[in-house]
Amino acid sequence: MTTPETPTRGPARPGPYIITGILLAIAIVLPLAVPIYARSEPALFGMPFFYWYQMLWVLVDAVILWICYRIILREDRRRRDAVRGNPDHPAHVRFGKREGQK
Repeated sequence: MTTPETPTRGPARPGPYIITGILLAIAIVLPLAVPIYARSEPALFGMPFFYWYQMLWVLVDAVILWICYRIILREDRRRRDAVRGNPDHPAHVRFGKREGQK
């Protein structure tokens, strides 16, 4: 049973969150930068650059969001394992808990 004093996650590392934030900023800002793609050449299968560039970003953004999801999921698992997985993990020592202690 967990109490409000018992942590459910270990300490967070800033690295995964910074990487995720940068990737999300790229996924948002570049498709909104209209001067980059406000032209008709080069055409792809007769489709002007303006249209296929935007459609390409739909796929690129999906891949970027999947990568961000995997990064955050891995960090969340690491933080959870820090508290309940390994009793010798520094998070157990930091929060004063060891496996089997109440």
